[in-house]
Amino acid sequence: MSDFVQDFVTVIPAGGVGSRLWPLSQPHRPKFLLDLLGTGRTLIQDTVDRVLPLSERVVIVTGERHAAGVGAQVPEVPEANLVTEPSPRDSMAAIALAAALIEERWGPQVMGSFAADHIIPDAAAFRETVAQAAAAARLGKVVTIGITPTEPSTAFGYIEMGDALDGAARHVTAFTEKPDAETAAGMLARGGFVWNAGMFVMRTDVLLGHLDRLQPALAGGVREIAAAWDTDARAEVLGRVWPTLTKIAIDHAIAEPVAAEGGVAVVPASFEWHDVGDFDSLGELSGAGGEPVAIGRAAAVGTVGARGAIVVGGTKPVVVVGVDDAVVVESDEAILVTVRSAAQRVKDAAGSLPSTM
Repeated sequence: MSDFVQDFVTVIPAGGVGSRLWPLSQPHRPKFLLDLLGTGRTLIQDTVDRVLPLSERVVIVTGERHAAGVGAQVPEVPEANLVTEPSPRDSMAAIALAAALIEERWGPQVMGSFAADHIIPDAAAFRETVAQAAAAARLGKVVTIGITPTEPSTAFGYIEMGDALDGAARHVTAFTEKPDAETAAGMLARGGFVWNAGMFVMRTDVLLGHLDRLQPALAGGVREIAAAWDTDARAEVLGRVWPTLTKIAIDHAIAEPVAAEGGVAVVPASFEWHDVGDFDSLGELSGAGGEPVAIGRAAAVGTVGARGAIVVGGTKPVVVVGVDDAVVVESDEAILVTVRSAAQRVKDAAGSLPSTM
């Protein structure tokens, strides 16, 4: 139990569809319930495996339609700790409800919020970084874990680091939205920037205190829901209050304004981290190079004058002719054909089909 963090609760927001991984990822089959790498473990199972040594308590916040799937995949998380949202209200409502419920049940704790769909191969290094972030959080800071950039990516937000705070933690100077390529290259050249991976560690009372100031209606709403959660009034209160909560991301609601006040710290992490956001990144993780890569299929894949093909799913042989970096994906619902350079545009694919699909 060397990774154990005292008075710590792990929160796993399990939301989002993963629209850039269509047709594998669907509203009824979100990406965190998928075994994308063919390891035998889904993304949410990997996440729970990674965080369980940190604390005795894990709380998962997910949509009502996904609760059964989540519960079946991670039976080690008690059913009482599966918190279901009637509808998506973005990350702040989900994390704030978890914080309020934690305080209602167990009193103020340090909580860590880690997405259900990230890939972190070195779990021990992750847990060591979380322990460092928890130490800074006990000082009253909202702490984020920053990923050391490996390239000038335009796919992630950036965090500008300031002076040292405590241990590995440093003050956050500013958050930067996803930059263009030139800006990203400039930040990488200057140094002092890390990627924003959306991982936050903070005391529940600190988070809810900031919400009281910055988003009072949201703070009051989640407290009302949390007070009713373990009672017969849950359904009535949740149905009445949840739709009224402000739909806003934690970055905009808390991280950015509190950073401007000097209240946010960052612990830079050196562990390998992947947000498998599209088929291009999936190809990189799967080692796609000259030879074709097959994922989730046993049928043969052939190429003629084509390099770097990725073929996912399906039961029939597939041959790619004359198209480099081709992506061919088959699910029960649809077939996708694209190239890796257009992977970000897949988010619009489902919307291009007739509404009867």
